[in-house]
Amino acid sequence: MKVHRVVLASRPGKNGVPAPENFRLEETTLSTELKEGEVLVRTLYLSVDPYMRCRMNEDTGSDYLRPWPLGEAADGGGVGLVQSSRCSSLSEGDVVTCFTWPWQTHAVLQGATLQKLDPQLVDGHLSYFLGAVGMPGLTSLFGVRDKGHVTKGQTMVVSGAAGACGSIAGQIGHLDGCSTVVGICGSEEKCKAVVEKLGFTSALNYREGNVSNRLKQLCPNGVDVYFDNVGGDISDTVICQMNKNGHVILCGQISQYNKDVPYPPPLSEQTQEALNKNNITRERFLVLNYMDKADAAICELSQLVRAGQVKVLETVVNGIENMGVAFCSMMKGGNIGKQIIKISD
Repeated sequence: MKVHRVVLASRPGKNGVPAPENFRLEETTLSTELKEGEVLVRTLYLSVDPYMRCRMNEDTGSDYLRPWPLGEAADGGGVGLVQSSRCSSLSEGDVVTCFTWPWQTHAVLQGATLQKLDPQLVDGHLSYFLGAVGMPGLTSLFGVRDKGHVTKGQTMVVSGAAGACGSIAGQIGHLDGCSTVVGICGSEEKCKAVVEKLGFTSALNYREGNVSNRLKQLCPNGVDVYFDNVGGDISDTVICQMNKNGHVILCGQISQYNKDVPYPPPLSEQTQEALNKNNITRERFLVLNYMDKADAAICELSQLVRAGQVKVLETVVNGIENMGVAFCSMMKGGNIGKQIIKISD
């Protein structure tokens, strides 16, 4: 059968900014003759995420991420429908997902690598399995629970608050007892969304005015928990306003991903001094270390979403031909909520 796929055409360079031209749409032929254990899937939704920027380099800088080979289909989180199967645990019509789904309209995959999904968990919103009830949701839940140590009445700040993880993390923090949840975003539209749609206490636009002064106004009692998605100057500002024995949840550093620096990037001398002086924890956090708890967490997240206790924001782009555009837009903050690419109905 004829299928379309998106391959990595060129690398932006270690310190380069990715462009849609780094990706190329191709038509290719896929054999539908399955071997034992294989399934043919039709792709419904694909995900683009910040960590993928590292995979565009020859060296990802990480021992758990492999680089995308040039001229091969990129891959990441995906959801699709089984069209035919020679895997005993999967049948035609099953909805499945995996973290290494190729950017193709159809694919032949090993059934053992796929997780069967229950559409009822998300009331049929299958794209949620790539966001609020998928890896970003798990990252947010485990990050807040295991690294945030939230106690009742605390103040939480979330950078990248309108992104896939930040939008969920702030809501989890509120549910777990934070009385004040402040989001940091890159536009007034995003600030409005996290307050009016997600229930954050307040939000500030880091592109407008003095971030330090605004943060002091919104967090008069200091910051107890910081869910860090961005790193850089914004994180330096937040950490320097944190209370003693506070906790930084080190989720991501998107402001640093186009730079050739180690992960997590080193802090400024002043910020490191503030951490040490105030006994603030800032430990590397990797959601893959929590996969033994994933099934229970997905059930919890789906219940919270279905009950309306966690609201979901998505930015959906249609068509596999727009994968590169969607990825580059997400890297520049063009999305509100999870960036999703819809491939087929």
